[in-house]
Amino acid sequence: MYLRWAERHRYHTEIVDRQEGEQAGIKSATVTVDGRAAYGWLRAERGVHRLVRISPFDSQKRRQTTFALVEVLPEVDDDVEIELDWDEIRVDTFRSQGAGGQHVNKTDSAVRLTHLPTNIVAQSQNERSQTQNREMAIKVLKARLLERALEEKEAEIRKLKGEHVEAGWGNQIRSYVLHPYQMVKDLRTGHETGNTTAVLDGDLDTFMQAELERLATDRPPAGDHEAA
Repeated sequence: MYLRWAERHRYHTEIVDRQEGEQAGIKSATVTVDGRAAYGWLRAERGVHRLVRISPFDSQKRRQTTFALVEVLPEVDDDVEIELDWDEIRVDTFRSQGAGGQHVNKTDSAVRLTHLPTNIVAQSQNERSQTQNREMAIKVLKARLLERALEEKEAEIRKLKGEHVEAGWGNQIRSYVLHPYQMVKDLRTGHETGNTTAVLDGDLDTFMQAELERLATDRPPAGDHEAA
């Protein structure tokens, strides 16, 4: 969905890391999006997304609910100082998985960095060499550490303003219902549409615009009033 959205805006994308699910689908993926105001738009998508549909992997065709967490991280500029203490970082190398050339599954070119104090993990396996994967993993780790610092600052501001701060990585922000009816509804703004096909094909601008306008006017979330 997000790759199609980026394509609509002529943004350049690169899949940095992709982990296949144990049985089917994708367990996790890291994608870079390069384009004017890309972070400004995509920051409206941070949170938990809920999908309700007939699972294509279930032989009994039962209705199932799946959750996905979307994280949006700003790329750290060279002039922003994010110091890494390598005494607090565990470096693991492993063999890349999936398509990527003759080096795949032959050399330990993939790199995983774990920031021990926060347990934040960043990894890269799609570059051609271990050095390139290490550089990309460092960039992702710096971005996640910067995002964590920004979130802590925002949480402190909300506390000072007397607003409730939810612990953990957040509640769901949007529901995508494909069965028994078709509806995509944003639970923060109340914006919704029945054209689920278009949304899953990357038509997200109206949802992003509604959330950014809500943030600009400092309105509280609309809340979840649906029964699905």
